[in-house]
Amino acid sequence: MSAASGSGEDMLLQRVYVWEWPVRLFHWLIAGSVVLLTVTGIYIGNPFLTVHGESTHHFVMGTMKSIHWIAALIFAVSVLGRILWMFAGNPYARWSEFIPLTKLRLRGVWNTFAFYVFLKRDSPAFVGHNPLAGLIYTVVYLLCFLMIATGLALVSASAHVDSVLTSFQFLIPLFGGLQMARLLHHVGMWLIVGFTAHHVWSAFLIGTVERSSLIDSIFSGYKVLTPDVARRAREHIEEDR
Repeated sequence: MSAASGSGEDMLLQRVYVWEWPVRLFHWLIAGSVVLLTVTGIYIGNPFLTVHGESTHHFVMGTMKSIHWIAALIFAVSVLGRILWMFAGNPYARWSEFIPLTKLRLRGVWNTFAFYVFLKRDSPAFVGHNPLAGLIYTVVYLLCFLMIATGLALVSASAHVDSVLTSFQFLIPLFGGLQMARLLHHVGMWLIVGFTAHHVWSAFLIGTVERSSLIDSIFSGYKVLTPDVARRAREHIEEDR
């Protein structure tokens, strides 16, 4: 944590290195793959393009499925990598930021929710993820695992008999058949799309209210804390002791 250069109040600004490069890398890989998976997934579920001629020259569905598969691999590796980093990263990347166990973070879940629904004027000050966001991210990661599992179940049904993907056919009855797996995969996609929209909105909201360079931090890794936010963050930590 270091003081920012300048005069007056700016001298009290604190620049904090929050998001390490693996966190930022996994974040953008997941974000990019979600975009590709959503676009190609919508087409695979409802092929709205009609192309005339030999399919060898206009293999649109095959191209969409190939892009979907590559994006799915990037998505799965990035999700697993981010979860592993919860046990190796700095305090702001740790699993304790996602599962609220301390009094401070349990109390922060309600306080943050109250701020989001305009019941509180000031947002609870947390340097890393706020407790409500961390809890929601935990649910989202579980949803990501559901998407990976249902995707493997679906692809295993059409995989070549010699493909290693056929080993995932045991997942099909666990989901109640291919149709149910497809439905869960489809619903899960829209839940992730909805979460993404809210995630972007809340990032702009908190970043604007706290003036913490929240949007910039996912590129640079650094947050800039105002004196008020830094003070309230320290007060929350002291209250929890």
